[in-house]
Amino acid sequence: MSISITSVGCRICLRPAFAVRSSAPLPSATLLPLVIEDALKVGFTRDERLINGALALIKSLTQPLDYGHWHTLIDHPTSPVHVRLQRAGHILGSAYVEIDVGTGPKSQRVVFSGDLGAPHAPLLPAPKSPQRADTVVLESTYGNRNHEDRRTRRLRLKAAIDHAMKDGGTVMVPAFSIGRTQELLYELEGLIHEAADPQWRELAVIVDSPLAARFTAAYNRLKPWWDAEAHKRLRAGRHPLSFDNLITVDSHEDHLKLVDHLAKTRRPAIVLAASGMAAGGRIVNYLKAMIEDPRHDVLFVGFQAPGTPGHQIQKYGPKGGYVDIDDQRLTIRAKVSSISGYSAHAGQDDLINFVRRMPKLPREVRLVHGDSDAKHTLREQLLAMAAAKSQPTQVTIGTEAHV
Repeated sequence: MSISITSVGCRICLRPAFAVRSSAPLPSATLLPLVIEDALKVGFTRDERLINGALALIKSLTQPLDYGHWHTLIDHPTSPVHVRLQRAGHILGSAYVEIDVGTGPKSQRVVFSGDLGAPHAPLLPAPKSPQRADTVVLESTYGNRNHEDRRTRRLRLKAAIDHAMKDGGTVMVPAFSIGRTQELLYELEGLIHEAADPQWRELAVIVDSPLAARFTAAYNRLKPWWDAEAHKRLRAGRHPLSFDNLITVDSHEDHLKLVDHLAKTRRPAIVLAASGMAAGGRIVNYLKAMIEDPRHDVLFVGFQAPGTPGHQIQKYGPKGGYVDIDDQRLTIRAKVSSISGYSAHAGQDDLINFVRRMPKLPREVRLVHGDSDAKHTLREQLLAMAAAKSQPTQVTIGTEAHV
């Protein structure tokens, strides 16, 4: 089985590659080269010969797999191993993996969730629970909390933009280049389309990240993989990821000019720029130019890890504190808001439902990929759910086992 590697924030996430029985572009096959090329340029080399050689090697080693079809990994008469990929709803191309080992009554099925997406997220269909499993290896990133519902987060996004338009300011959104940026663009297109205020029709939506712009262009080529709601917009003649208000910024020179322009004028705008935790990238220049001006807003739409400037702004900004960026201490006068619902990860209820909606609960659930509190909280909730269904299930965290 081939797997593609996608950089999401500070993590490296594994995503199975796959194909479809049609002429549609393949999500993982389309996105993988962009991610690897960027990772090589940032962390290894800018030598085009080496980069092109690495990309050619990766392409030659990648073997796409279909969703929903069993594939043989090990062809053995008594101990065969088969895998099947199902949509995970995290980013385009993401999948959870079902693994069957053995034959007959002694066969075992293990489900590895990988990163699960939240239901009702823009663009992507929600993941469906497996039909059965003996063991589920389940992520627990948000095992201790739920996200805001989509209506609430859209209203909060609109409120932040209304504030910027009223004060002639910029809404600065630190956002990862893949997944979250495209979801936000989709929501912004919807808000602009529905707006009665003519100011909204002129609102500049700026993607100031060459990588995010490339990912957005790739997402546009992957329309066959969008969900039913997105296809309804397309049939109505709308363009959710390439609308008239959208501006992309490529060169560093243009980026610096735009920062200066927005800081000095009173033109309302919303800017999506990396990095997602404000630890580097172009968002830093916006923050240094605008965070001390109350006309502007900083809007966080994802987790901010302790120790990052994003976490410092999120924690101390509402209290009128300060942030240290590039050895510069800046007083936070901009309005600071956070919207949790735009995380690409499933919330607590979504994780529980992934297990609950199986016709028969698995014998064991192993919790991974989450902080200690998230894992332990989710464990208690899963045990309570299993008890309510009168189907005892073992929930394991590391070396701990609880029934």
